Amino acid sequence: AQTLSREDRGEYWLEKFQFDNGAGATVPGYLLLPKHASGKSPGILYCHWHGGQYDSGKEEIFKSEHTPEVPGPTLAKRGYAVLGIDAYCFGERNGQGPGGPLEKGGAGEMTASKFQLWAGRTLWGMIVRDDLMALDYFLSRPEVDAQRVGVTGISMGATRSWWLMALDERIKAGVAVACLTRYQDLIKHEGFKYHGIYYFVPGMLNHFDTEAVVALIAPRAVLFLTGDKDSGSPVDGIRTIEAKVRPVYQLFGQDQKFQSVIYPGVGHEYLPDMWQRML
Repeated sequence: AQTLSREDRGEYWLEKFQFDNGAGATVPGYLLLPKHASGKSPGILYCHWHGGQYDSGKEEIFKSEHTPEVPGPTLAKRGYAVLGIDAYCFGERNGQGPGGPLEKGGAGEMTASKFQLWAGRTLWGMIVRDDLMALDYFLSRPEVDAQRVGVTGISMGATRSWWLMALDERIKAGVAVACLTRYQDLIKHEGFKYHGIYYFVPGMLNHFDTEAVVALIAPRAVLFLTGDKDSGSPVDGIRTIEAKVRPVYQLFGQDQKFQSVIYPGVGHEYLPDMWQRML
């Protein structure tokens, strides 16, 4: 990883970095380090959303467009080191795909997905792989307590969060806001249109559904916050996930560490109450 800049932001240092992902792409990111930490700081890997906002990406850390407060500085002021990267096709990587610099946004995302399929990979797999590499870098930093690292995000960032927790036990806790989708229920509700091409993993439903991924998080602490009117996360699917994952936590005697809150009458949004629960 290469540090490109370091800036004094008052209560924290802001570093911009990048790394080569070994698959033909440079991944840029931000790292916020609290100034007045006594010892190592706990860390939060912040995963940005999709929302069709391809120009935003990691800049979400410094915005409050769809979060009640600005995520990065809020967490840094509470004593957390915070790291976020641009996912494929987002932020500085918008227009950096195989379609060339003039192909951006959804068109660039579609081409990136096609290319990964030709290479025997999936766009989702590559997005998550970059996140895991970012986690490697995060935990290598001497300022960060590698035993106390969590993950959070909304929408695509929520999905990245629970997949990452399933895949890597170094993440000790997570909060996923506004995206807990059971795929068979998405099919039943004809909800394909609520998720982009990046989201789909070939062959997955031949073997298991979302509950099998989420169950891999046990017995670590995870909190899901979802509205019952969120079309991309059918509520009957959430209930099925809850019913299948809770017994796995019970096997560990850690029932309280799996929490799922469903908000009545709420769509695809991040409420102030969700924000407070996340904090």
